[in-house]
Amino acid sequence: MSFRISRSLPRSRSSATCPVTRSPLVSALIRRQTPGKLQPASCRRELGLLAALLFLASWGHASCLCSIGLASDPEMVDVFLSGTEGYHTYRIPAIVLTNRGTLLAFCEGRKTSARDDGDIDLLVRRSLDEGKTWEPTRLVYEEGGDQPITIGNPCPVVDRTTGRIWLAFCRNNDRVFMTYSDDDGQSWATPTEITPFVKRPEWGWYATGPGHGIQLSSGRLVFPCDCGDSPGYGQWDQRGRSFIFFSDDGGQTWQLGGLTEKGMNECQAVELPDGALLLSMRQYRGPKLRAFSISRDGGLTWSAPKLHPEVHCPVCQASIIRYSSPQPEIGKSRILYSGPGGPGRTRMTIRLSYDEGESWPVAKVLYEGSSAYSDLVVFPDGMIGCLFERDNYGRITFARFSLDWLTDGADRP
Repeated sequence: MSFRISRSLPRSRSSATCPVTRSPLVSALIRRQTPGKLQPASCRRELGLLAALLFLASWGHASCLCSIGLASDPEMVDVFLSGTEGYHTYRIPAIVLTNRGTLLAFCEGRKTSARDDGDIDLLVRRSLDEGKTWEPTRLVYEEGGDQPITIGNPCPVVDRTTGRIWLAFCRNNDRVFMTYSDDDGQSWATPTEITPFVKRPEWGWYATGPGHGIQLSSGRLVFPCDCGDSPGYGQWDQRGRSFIFFSDDGGQTWQLGGLTEKGMNECQAVELPDGALLLSMRQYRGPKLRAFSISRDGGLTWSAPKLHPEVHCPVCQASIIRYSSPQPEIGKSRILYSGPGGPGRTRMTIRLSYDEGESWPVAKVLYEGSSAYSDLVVFPDGMIGCLFERDNYGRITFARFSLDWLTDGADRP
């Protein structure tokens, strides 16, 4: 597996690096906004467009007008706000779009601290209007009342044939459970433990997802996971592995795939046009880059992981999803990626590949500040959603934006 370094398309920039938005006029307009509050998207667009027009007119850059204001800025809505509804911190987002068009946003509700272990519940919120508004929080599963039992690492998959939403999760990062919903996330079946089928006895740490899994064109339900291949915690460079488990019979039985090489961790997958699986992985091998591996047998074996020089990854979870396939009736191939662009867990960045992940010529910052885990979703009309952690885990926010915005008008579905 080798990678191509993109040269044909320019990297998209965040508004903070654009010379137009650095002008004194734009700065003055920005200062008029209310500090510390997200302004309505319409207001931000009007201010940005007015400033750009005046700036460009004053310098005679009429040729640039065609590229200003064509794409709406991302619309952002906070879905989970830490310190509310009895939870100290909300973390580990996952999102899917059901067959009926309902958005389901999952996360861990951490009751007493921001720690990865403790009294942690699995939660969901629903949106019926593509993320503009959200119904009240629902409890998917908790155990033990106030006991320090960790229920987390949500990994949802929508069965496009039946409409059932499958949700894999872990108990204390050791035992693995599966639940499902047949009413678009309003209620959930009693979880069933599937640990004996998807975890080897000698393994230690185990995590489903986090973030969405996928259904392949064959109908196979795929749940990306990671584990420690021996008992204990830590030493991920020596023990960490990525893998999948799957079902070929609509969730009646579950089978375990093969492990990647060591040093791998949280992962997500996309299906390639030839049926192969591309696995995007957090890694502990050194350089702060994303690792990728390919399986050509449905996840039973994996190629040696390769670090991609274009995809920064500060030892963090990230999301990957197919936007479009290369069939004539659909258009060109596009794969999307979301993750911190750095330094560290900052600057949530959306990336775009046109060649099945070999190169990532487009990269644009969605949010400049502190940001960490994320999950992507694609709407039927081509709009894109990203559910992501930000502000030092102070909130989980849903952002909705277009391909036009991502590529600065260079690409439209």
